[in-house]
Amino acid sequence: MTLFGEPEATAPRAAPLPPLAERMRPRTLAEYLGQDQIVGQGRALRTAIEQGKAGSLLLWGPPGTGKTTLALLLAQHAGMHFVPFSAVLSGIAQVREAVAAAQERRRRDGRGTLLFVDEIHRFNKAQQDAFLPHVEKGDIVLVGATTENPSFSVIGALLSRCRVVALQPLPDAAIERIVTAALTDRERGLGARDLRLTDEARARLGFLAAGDARRALGLLDACAATCVDAETITGAMITEANQHRPLRHDKDGDLHFDLLSALHKSLRNSDVQAAVYWLARALQAGADPVHAARRLVAMAAEDIGLADPMALQVAVAAQQAAHFLGMPEAALPLTEAAVYLAAAPKSSAVIVAITAAMAEAQDGVQHQVPAHLRNAPTGLAKALGHGDGYVYAHDTKTGVAAMPCLPPALQNTQFFVPGDRGFEKKVAERMADNDRLRRGG
Repeated sequence: MTLFGEPEATAPRAAPLPPLAERMRPRTLAEYLGQDQIVGQGRALRTAIEQGKAGSLLLWGPPGTGKTTLALLLAQHAGMHFVPFSAVLSGIAQVREAVAAAQERRRRDGRGTLLFVDEIHRFNKAQQDAFLPHVEKGDIVLVGATTENPSFSVIGALLSRCRVVALQPLPDAAIERIVTAALTDRERGLGARDLRLTDEARARLGFLAAGDARRALGLLDACAATCVDAETITGAMITEANQHRPLRHDKDGDLHFDLLSALHKSLRNSDVQAAVYWLARALQAGADPVHAARRLVAMAAEDIGLADPMALQVAVAAQQAAHFLGMPEAALPLTEAAVYLAAAPKSSAVIVAITAAMAEAQDGVQHQVPAHLRNAPTGLAKALGHGDGYVYAHDTKTGVAAMPCLPPALQNTQFFVPGDRGFEKKVAERMADNDRLRRGG
């Protein structure tokens, strides 16, 4: 204070730096790490991005895997104006304003607009519908980011107009390179501070990041804030920084998918105790019970199938009960189902069968439906031989007609091969009997 009570002048404080994760955001495709399966050298999407012709996309993946960054790179390579949009904070009015601005920009200077919609799954059907005419007319290129399966959270009409790109958690090697770059970059990172990481700290950082680059850089940033220059960061310091960061376990959180993955894999491995634990962890952390129920239903079909036909019924009943009851009572039918599914005999024959059949349908010859299996609703169809030779199975003594149903080129192809666990042994016997009857035996 001065003699007359006026406050002394102080030097203005420097503006705080943006978070390390924002400062280190990749500026080129060469810096964009960990998603080689989609944008590695020679990949179709990378070529399309480099040519500025990637079009509208839905980027699906867990947090910290580069969805926003990829959208920025798309706009950069295409020479487009980038307009970020949050589905949490915006509605149809803001969509219309953004589209109107894009149309004016296109008329004025011919420059296109990439509209990036973060968390697009939070838009309802009407809000998602609002994008359709503008995507079709080319007023905007739409890039949506979502942590939710687009098949469940994005309307079909929008799905059909956008390519879905699935991003995966970053591998440890990518996290390592990102952390090293942040430590050595003197312009954007921490290079000027000469900080170091012990091997234990690097391993701990990679483990806690769990494939999330933003989380890895956030932990490193938190440690750096408490360090002096040239200090060595230890594993204990990383752990301490992690304890002071709130973990978000809800459906948008970085542990959401890990918890449900652990639940599914414990069920698959017939570990009742682990399945109950991971279910409890997910529910206690605030996960939507519908997500856990959905995983139970999927697991029953994928990993049990006809080894125990009751498994799917139990899982669906638990899903319905959980929806009816809500939390906390929903935990009871979900736990009951988890115990049943974990203890049930396992078989992957169903998923193997449909995967093989889909591959044949997609990549193989487009086999014609045999004439005797075709519908004959008109005289012309009958004249063309549709339905000729068809035998109504119920008119036969055995209930199985001596009539092939696969295209000739696929006769004797085995898509579904039952195992020898649980009820599938009985299914195998029935299949063998029916095959013999269809051959006229």
